Amino acid sequence: MDACKNEIKELSVIQRAVENTNEAFVTIDLNHQVLFFNRAAERIFGYTRDEVIGHDLDIIMSPACSRDHRRAVERFVATRQPKRIGHATELLATRKDGETFPANISFSVAEVDGAMYFTGIVTDLTETKALQERIIRSERLAALGKVVAEINHEIKNPLMMIGAFAGQLARKMKDRQSVEKLNIIVKEVTRLEDLLKELRELYLPRSLITEEISVTQLLQEVHDLIENDCDTKKISLSVKMEGERTRIKGDRSRLKQVLINVVKNAIEAMEGGGELSLDSRLRGEKVEITIADTGPGIPPEDLERVFEAFYTTKPHGTGLGLGISKSIVEEHPGGSLSVESERGKGTRFKISLPVFQSAD
Repeated sequence: MDACKNEIKELSVIQRAVENTNEAFVTIDLNHQVLFFNRAAERIFGYTRDEVIGHDLDIIMSPACSRDHRRAVERFVATRQPKRIGHATELLATRKDGETFPANISFSVAEVDGAMYFTGIVTDLTETKALQERIIRSERLAALGKVVAEINHEIKNPLMMIGAFAGQLARKMKDRQSVEKLNIIVKEVTRLEDLLKELRELYLPRSLITEEISVTQLLQEVHDLIENDCDTKKISLSVKMEGERTRIKGDRSRLKQVLINVVKNAIEAMEGGGELSLDSRLRGEKVEITIADTGPGIPPEDLERVFEAFYTTKPHGTGLGLGISKSIVEEHPGGSLSVESERGKGTRFKISLPVFQSAD
């Protein structure tokens, strides 16, 4: 009797442990009917256990994954030779809302009273992959930073001399064609100097000078800077703020640089006029600043690359502005910059930053 009680207690402890783990546990029988679906499985896949338990496993699998899984089960039953069982596999899984995510899946099999049961243990790798990408990006930025520092050192001074001498000659020349050519040299030198400055900003970021910042005040400053430009280009400008006393902690001048850069891109996109809005909203412990325009939108093939260095669709753009903006925002702990766009319906950039909580 005591042995029976101990066994029941042990099973109860194991069930609670599996129920509360961070990994999804999904158990099926030989007919692929789901018998167990823990809390983590509900969270990761987006289905409730009532929607899954008692149903075919296909409900949470893509057709290709389902086909491969059925073949693996059939092969194991026929040969008792495990191919995937006992091993971990990385693949793209799908949530209820259709979103795909990277996952690590390991399989095990248990035989109880002559019946076979298969369990898949699923780990959502979304955050892990994102961290790996950030590490790779940081390493790449560090390597490029060294190159940029050397380029700046070797090129900056000669460029300044070329520009200065060309300017001096242009002021002394009387031949109009020669003056025009020299002015082109001066203009191009200035463009290259600006490019070097942007490269330094992107690959050799400065230390943040942080302070408490009123989100309302920051957006109002940006509004005042672009108001005349919007009027001239027939763009309706609006500012909406939720929580007027909301404050963040960050580098005021650099965050302002980000906002102005994104706003200028929006203004340039609306050549025939349109609407531009600056909104701030509270999202739990973060404030989300949205810059939205009614321009032509960004094509899907360009949307994936808007933050890449040197990628631009503008005839004279450097392709560094949005990359710099993203770096600045992400240098702030908990900060993120994202973009959404639809052809013919405009573009929305979203800046998310933690709300500053005073110690008082």
